[in-house]
Amino acid sequence: MTLTAKAEATRRTILDTGHRLVLGRGFTGLGLQEILKESGVPKGSFYHYFPSKEAFGCALLADYVETYAARLEELTEGGGTGKDRLMRYWHAWMSDPSRPDGRGWGEECLVVKLGAEVADLSDDMRRVLSNGVERVTGRLAAMIGEARADGSLPPGAEAAGLAQVLYQMWLGAALLARLSRDKGPMRHALGATERLLLCEPEDLSGKGHRP
Repeated sequence: MTLTAKAEATRRTILDTGHRLVLGRGFTGLGLQEILKESGVPKGSFYHYFPSKEAFGCALLADYVETYAARLEELTEGGGTGKDRLMRYWHAWMSDPSRPDGRGWGEECLVVKLGAEVADLSDDMRRVLSNGVERVTGRLAAMIGEARADGSLPPGAEAAGLAQVLYQMWLGAALLARLSRDKGPMRHALGATERLLLCEPEDLSGKGHRP
């Protein structure tokens, strides 16, 4: 559907408002009336863009995935070694230098906020979020390969598996940080990330470092 500039602006307002509200309330606990009130959009306009709340959820997550991917590329396309670019991403989980308020990506991660909820709620929403995660871990694996190619990281564990392990660790750290209202778990994750990126392949299998 091709939208006019005004219609696209209205749709954008609904999505941005929904993102902010979902971060605070979750998806199930967020009512349509609250979205309408906060965005200043009448019910008829909402259903013009989204035929159901589930369709809105899918659109919200798809928009989040695209925005996240663009931010990832922007963050990591600067100078420095491959390792420098990769580590900028993990540091941004704690504090994003591009944001005036310094909020980190972990504080607004919809995978952390909605992952378990949408997995049980909607298969379509689950699929959108799952595909987004695969996209991110694929890009991280490529960045690990780039860092190894330029010599800023040593050879090590298979890049795709390592990228998935690191991403899973940061999701858990972000969740614990939300529970404790402290960034300590993410600081620990940052140290563990450095060690995992430098480890030998067998270290991920529990055999330890070579003598």
